[in-house]
Amino acid sequence: MRVDSIIKGIPYLELIGNTNLEIEAICFDSRKCCANSLFVAIDGEEQDGHKYIKSAIEKGAKCVIYQNGEAPDCEVVIKVSDSRKALGIIASNFYGNPSEKINLVGITGTNGKTTTATLLYQLFTDLGYCCGLLSTIKNYIDKESYETTHTTPDQIEINQLLAEMVKRGCEYCFMEVSSHSCKQDRIYGLTFKGAIFSNLTHDHLDYHKTFADYIKSKKIFFDSLGKEAFALTNIDDKNGLVMTQNCKAKIYTYSCRSLADFNCKIIESTFDGMLIKINGKELWSRFIGRHNGYNLLAVYSTAILLGANEDEVLMAISNLKSVSGRLEYIKGKKDITAVIDYAHTPDALENVLKTLREICNGQELICLFGCGGNRDKSKRPEMGKIAAQYADRVIVTSDNPRDESPEEIIKDIKGGMDYKERAKSLFISDRREAIRVATIVASPGAVILVAGKGHEDYQIIGKEKFHFDDKEELKNAFNELN
Repeated sequence: MRVDSIIKGIPYLELIGNTNLEIEAICFDSRKCCANSLFVAIDGEEQDGHKYIKSAIEKGAKCVIYQNGEAPDCEVVIKVSDSRKALGIIASNFYGNPSEKINLVGITGTNGKTTTATLLYQLFTDLGYCCGLLSTIKNYIDKESYETTHTTPDQIEINQLLAEMVKRGCEYCFMEVSSHSCKQDRIYGLTFKGAIFSNLTHDHLDYHKTFADYIKSKKIFFDSLGKEAFALTNIDDKNGLVMTQNCKAKIYTYSCRSLADFNCKIIESTFDGMLIKINGKELWSRFIGRHNGYNLLAVYSTAILLGANEDEVLMAISNLKSVSGRLEYIKGKKDITAVIDYAHTPDALENVLKTLREICNGQELICLFGCGGNRDKSKRPEMGKIAAQYADRVIVTSDNPRDESPEEIIKDIKGGMDYKERAKSLFISDRREAIRVATIVASPGAVILVAGKGHEDYQIIGKEKFHFDDKEELKNAFNELN
């Protein structure tokens, strides 16, 4: 593609060279540059791409787009005021603006993004549509899966995936939108058919520093919507209507407590599922928990807003299956039920524990969890307090300690407990051993929540990633019981 087509729509400050030049690849990582490529220099979170312009040119870059410093010596040089935003437009143009050719729906919020996006993908696939999914667990193009490294990919990867979806005939794509991606302009230049807001609670303050910045970053997504899009927001969350302030899109609301455009009521809940009423119509779902009531309502509402038939949607929802690592449970010896969940924020942990407390019929409830290293430290004592408040016994252990000492992380969690709460808790840094101990000390009929990692099949210790799967460890521990 020619440079003049690639940079269409970019407000540049200076342009040197002939824009008729043909470009074969675009990149913002100099290591990925090749002959006849275009390099965008971005001042990133960890590295400043401007330092690698010379390296990019040596590897074959013929066009450089930059923001800071003096013009480099290259065939085509373009200076812009914001190279991140420029990359979003460039990536969209280079791949044929695929987001304009597919119904792209984004889901943002602290909790529920993965479940809602995945269930929408499942539902529309069950309804007979060819769909794509961009999520924390896996990306899908039709029924083919691809590994993922970020909740929301970078601008180039997003457009590559969307272009492939369009090529394969996908009509819909459901995509998780993280606060990091909003602040880093990873979604800039995309055309969304709709946006969903789930909730906003304590998380990622290691990156955002303040809750106000966290809210502001999420709101960027809704502020960017066009007037032809829809914005669906949870008004039971105090920030639900904040998200849609000054939003140009058509605004719709959903709620499990208040009058809204879409409503849900949980009638009955057991380990096998729950009976719910959505907009006056009852259905049985295999999911459990009030938070899943919100997720299913968001799925239903979105499907209706996208024009799906209501009766077909309700029937499809009743057949939806749990997302990997989200309230998955296995039965073990002594009639113990072990529940695996990704809950890694205070709100998510509280929601899951409340749900289990409601349906475990007075049986012992054990909560095993840890907190990730090199992440928001302020939530650690809060999660310790919540676990001790709702569980009969708490086992605090490692999650992904990364570069931090597991013992120091556990100490932070312990700081949120009083002496009585500590007395009913065990502190075991080895997660494998902690899971084994949980199955040993559990009374017959007990419920064990193993929280924090969910679908993850690894543990990050230092800079290394080791295989570790909570579900596998639970099965092994149960097998060892007498």
